[in-house]
Amino acid sequence: MPLKRAVIVPGNGAGNIEHCNWYGWAKQRINEIPDVSCTLKNMPDPVTARESIWLPFMEKQLKCDEETLIIGHSSGAAAAMRYAETHRVFAVILVGAYTSDLGDENERESGYFSRPWEWEKMRTNVQYLIQFGSTDDPFLPWEEQQEVADGLKTDLHKYSDRGHFQNTVFPELINVIKNLKTNS
Repeated sequence: MPLKRAVIVPGNGAGNIEHCNWYGWAKQRINEIPDVSCTLKNMPDPVTARESIWLPFMEKQLKCDEETLIIGHSSGAAAAMRYAETHRVFAVILVGAYTSDLGDENERESGYFSRPWEWEKMRTNVQYLIQFGSTDDPFLPWEEQQEVADGLKTDLHKYSDRGHFQNTVFPELINVIKNLKTNS
């Protein structure tokens, strides 16, 4: 089944996500890929990013299904992983993914980290699992990013100089999506 749709699920606290990090830039570039459309919407509950609110929004409003590539950044990566435990999707690209609440109360309240990760279910439900991580991320220990890579057996793109991927452009992401389109 060919790639037709992409959805960007941002990190928490992003405000108007069209103008935050690389999100709006990536949406524009993805929409330039023939026969692929990208959806980017402000999320409900943007600060705490509760699983109980974000996952239904991903299903009903963003319409994530077996033809969808979910691009999840930070809290959006946690949401994408939990979504993939119970939903079939075409592909997931995780940017700045992690496995625990990092001792942070807001992260704990999100609900993503209250139970073990179901790596096998995610691998079964997703055709392509790709991950971007950086060893110099100021928020996420590399060990947690590596735990995601090992658990999901992702195609890991490891950097040492990208921090938490908060730049305004992200050309490597677009290259990976173009390759997915070509190979699907």
